[in-house]
Amino acid sequence: MADEKSAKHNYDESKVKTLSSIEHIRLRTGMYIGRIGTGAHYDDGCYILLKEVIDNAIDEYIMGFGKQVEISIEGNRVRVRDFGRGIPLGKVIECVSQINTGAKYNDDVFQFSVGLNGVGTKAVNALSQAFIVRSHRDGEFVEGVFKQGRLKRENKGKTKETNGTFIEFEPDPTIFKESEFRPEFVERRLRHYSYLNTGLRLIYNGKEFVSRHGLHDLVMEDLAGDNAEPIYPPLHYTSKTLEFCFTHTNSRYGESFYSFVNGQYTSDGGTHLSAFREGLLKAVNEYSKKGYDGDDVRECMVGAVAIRLQDPVFESQTKNKLGNTEIRTDLVNKVREELLHFFNRNKQVAEQILAKVEDTKQLRKELQDVKKLARERAKAVTLRIPQLKDCKTHFDKKKDKGRGSMVFICEGQSAAGSITSCRNVETQAVFTLKGKPLNVWDLKRDIVYKNDELYNLMSALDIEDNLDGLRYERVILATDADVDGMHIRNLMITYFMKFFEQVVHDGHLYVLETPLFRVRNKHETIYCYSEAERDTAAAKLGRSCEITRFKGLGEISPGEFKQFIGKGMRLSQVEYAPRADAANILTFYMGKNTPERKDYIMGNLVVTVEE
Repeated sequence: MADEKSAKHNYDESKVKTLSSIEHIRLRTGMYIGRIGTGAHYDDGCYILLKEVIDNAIDEYIMGFGKQVEISIEGNRVRVRDFGRGIPLGKVIECVSQINTGAKYNDDVFQFSVGLNGVGTKAVNALSQAFIVRSHRDGEFVEGVFKQGRLKRENKGKTKETNGTFIEFEPDPTIFKESEFRPEFVERRLRHYSYLNTGLRLIYNGKEFVSRHGLHDLVMEDLAGDNAEPIYPPLHYTSKTLEFCFTHTNSRYGESFYSFVNGQYTSDGGTHLSAFREGLLKAVNEYSKKGYDGDDVRECMVGAVAIRLQDPVFESQTKNKLGNTEIRTDLVNKVREELLHFFNRNKQVAEQILAKVEDTKQLRKELQDVKKLARERAKAVTLRIPQLKDCKTHFDKKKDKGRGSMVFICEGQSAAGSITSCRNVETQAVFTLKGKPLNVWDLKRDIVYKNDELYNLMSALDIEDNLDGLRYERVILATDADVDGMHIRNLMITYFMKFFEQVVHDGHLYVLETPLFRVRNKHETIYCYSEAERDTAAAKLGRSCEITRFKGLGEISPGEFKQFIGKGMRLSQVEYAPRADAANILTFYMGKNTPERKDYIMGNLVVTVEE
């Protein structure tokens, strides 16, 4: 035994491995493309592969070569053809297979490229079960055929095709299990490309995407999707390295900004977005000769900002956040100067902006009064939150403490009773809803302070101003698996998306999956989460088994429930979607359009008759 143990823990030269670049990409996929996913989320891996290939075509357009890109997707097979210069024929194979090989290190060839690390297309190649690259250049072509990043054959010859590059790939199903390309996500990405590259024609499965007015088109599309009217025509500025566009509405809560760097959508913003916000605030305050807060100026604002940089520094390979701090001062001053010029030339629009800002300031002051009354009322009732059964350990992101802490948001006393009696008091808290919470989608922020239940939940989580004080790492919706439970779940998701969007964005909101059926005989008990699992369990235990359908969490005894919130707990994370996408869904399902919803339900109702 001692010899086996020493051999197992022996650390010598044989334990040190050197991976090839292809092996490293396939083994540590997340380092290169972020999340793998299934294609159900906009940032899942399959879309990142597509992005990396299209980025190269866009870079050609930016440098003045090729005004059209053709994209086709059949199943999981993707084809992209650009009409740029084409990869130099002697370097076609290296450019798609050898890390740190490419022309984007040369400023004379690519000044404003997204991919400066020489990894993108190589990662696509390494993560594809089949990959083909073909470069057409001045009557000749070179083609490389790969499998999982390894060259299988190379072809050369003459061609009559127009200059450019063709790439075909299919994500490797051993890595991208059950992954699929959803047309709505592909189209959204292509619309972004068109807005950022005015005049570029992108053709996807026969559908054309082209923009004549850049970010102005993006802002107007965002407003139309939410049925929001701009208070004034969007203010639009564009130059070779900077473009921004924005307006205010009366039908939005909070601010909604898109930000881009060299055509790349930076979903987490970064230096360029924060600098734009600062420049905007300085311009408004300087013009008005007042001292407004940033929140006063940006409330109900919809906008977009895009910059081009020679050396962008992103905080991850997937380029979601820009980190170049050296550009901040110049960018702030540029935005400030251009906006002051605009305000002085368009005094009517400037006055509309200031009127909106002043109105927001007054509303925020009224909200502060409501907050004060709500806090005084809460203190008068009790020094503790009556609906909360707290735990001993709390989450502290700054100090990296309390990981694993969670709060279950339950409907009614019976469900809360089951969880409370079998929970881990160290890390598991319970918050009990008194009934169906208020639908807040069309309401303003003051409702959080006027409604006791919504206020108590906000206080229990300690998220009034931001997520810095969030007391639980996971906020878990634990509702019954019936129609009422689903409705309550949707109402709570609406509450967080409307007023505390960051909770969802940062991945703290979950749904507890609880069993629908219990199948048992004298010797074994199996809990099932779907009808398919129930049928499999029934077949396993035989005809004499007993099948119980759980109608609510309160029906499950504490002894049974303990295993469902322990190590084997099944959780589904609530996926975040940007406000522009989520607003359409939430407005339809949670808005004041009852007749429209009724027509939709009646038109899609499926009636099943059991024999």
